[in-house]
Amino acid sequence: MGVTIQFESHRVELAGIYEMEHSASVLEYFDQAPPIKLVYASPTGRRMGVWHTPDFFVIRDREAGWEEWKTEDELQRLKVKSPGRYFPNAQGGWTCPPGVAYAEPLGLYYRARSSAGIDWTFQRNIQFLDDYLRVDPSTNSTTGQEKVRAYVSAVPGLTLDRLLQLTQGNVSADVIFGMIAANVLYVNLHAAPLAEPSQVKVYSSAEAASPACRCAHERPQLIPVATLHRGNTVVWDTRLWRVVNVGIRSISLLSDDQTLTELPVSAFEALVQQKRTELASEDLKKVAESSILERLSRASERDLRIANFRSGLVDRYLHQQALPTMSEVPLRTFYGWVAQYRQAGTLYGNGYLGLLPGHSAKGNRTAKWPEATRREMAEAFEQDYETVKQKALYACWIKLRLACVNKGIVPPSYKTFAIAACRRDPYRQRLKRQGRRSAYALEPFYFELELKTPRHGDRPFEIGHIDHTELDVQVVCSRTGRVLGRPGVTLLIDAYSRRVPAIYLTFDPPSYRSCMMVLRECVRRHQRLPQIVVGNGLSVSPSTTRF
Repeated sequence: MGVTIQFESHRVELAGIYEMEHSASVLEYFDQAPPIKLVYASPTGRRMGVWHTPDFFVIRDREAGWEEWKTEDELQRLKVKSPGRYFPNAQGGWTCPPGVAYAEPLGLYYRARSSAGIDWTFQRNIQFLDDYLRVDPSTNSTTGQEKVRAYVSAVPGLTLDRLLQLTQGNVSADVIFGMIAANVLYVNLHAAPLAEPSQVKVYSSAEAASPACRCAHERPQLIPVATLHRGNTVVWDTRLWRVVNVGIRSISLLSDDQTLTELPVSAFEALVQQKRTELASEDLKKVAESSILERLSRASERDLRIANFRSGLVDRYLHQQALPTMSEVPLRTFYGWVAQYRQAGTLYGNGYLGLLPGHSAKGNRTAKWPEATRREMAEAFEQDYETVKQKALYACWIKLRLACVNKGIVPPSYKTFAIAACRRDPYRQRLKRQGRRSAYALEPFYFELELKTPRHGDRPFEIGHIDHTELDVQVVCSRTGRVLGRPGVTLLIDAYSRRVPAIYLTFDPPSYRSCMMVLRECVRRHQRLPQIVVGNGLSVSPSTTRF
């Protein structure tokens, strides 16, 4: 709306602001509306009138009125103190009869909102995406977006943790979160916190996340023999059979009572076609997903861009029965895409793979180095480079090269060895070379197990703490020799990463000037401020203040 909204409570009113700011039904809302007069009976039965200033006046798409936000504990106390003003209703919320009596003749509403009705998962996610929501979507980086859209379109409901792993090294996590904030990717922000990506499911659109669409993707599909692997579980004649071998001519199955049965491939395919045997549900999902992700990992950025374009046209045709125009694609070509989409849906459970051009499958994609060379490289990393001796990478490569020459093995080049070293796990590598203290910065972060926002935040620059201390040094003037005293330092500490974004030295006692100077230094260094600033010890009686 282009205005500043003020609030008094971080746990109630600020949560209400976030809820209204991101609600599609709210058109405008204003804080501290003009006071209204509430008339109700006191506990003694005496009629009394009170001028009341509601927290917000909200204009929605179908209604408008006043809203008063209070904590559940405060409403419980007011119910005892002023039973004629607040009392619980049948829906589990709260009602203010004098407010309703004032609003209804005007065609408006009055609602008492409780902190018990706040969705803290949504609040946590909105604060997590705060920086991404402040950026114009048109300025977001488009590098890697086609790959992200391809993964999500091919595997609906892919977890955010898995998506970040698949795109690691190719697509920045900021790009993925920016796509979520810009609604390019759909995530139910009420279901799970983004800070716990293993619980978050990502979809290409809200329609793809609907129950009907999910059921269509989850129904059993015919899986060809080529996708079977050792260890899969097959349901045949109401019994479970474990696949122990997949050969060229036969398939070996092991029953629960350790009975081994071999079936010709043609006979097994006939059972699959007759729907007399199928993979167990969990194995079916794993096999289909692994096949899809393997195909996508081999596709180029150009192939994914083409597949995403085709997928958009086919989805529009299947859901809305809308044909593309001749300027977009000829109808004969388009119907070929639809047929490929449906065929891939039968084989893999999702038709997206049928829309890939297939250029990535051309050429020889096998590993160029012999198995012996790769084995020697792995031993060099484990036994020579990743040790407490902290040998230089070049020295380890020289030793590896000499060992390969002595054994008659083709040695890798230094460039290949360096690239392989960069692909190793950085945390384990630093832990072995430099110890636990040095590897602490790379160690996975364990979040606080609470429903509300963790006290340390979910990301860098979400919460910053300002503190002051006097240094244990004496400063002496280099020209006069005069003792200038002990300087004080003001630190701005990021609560999530434990790093110091800014520091300010002064001989003045701690004050608001020190806080403003360290914030100014933070802007100079990083061109931004933390979302929340917590100051401590700024007055005689220590207190905590959030700006």
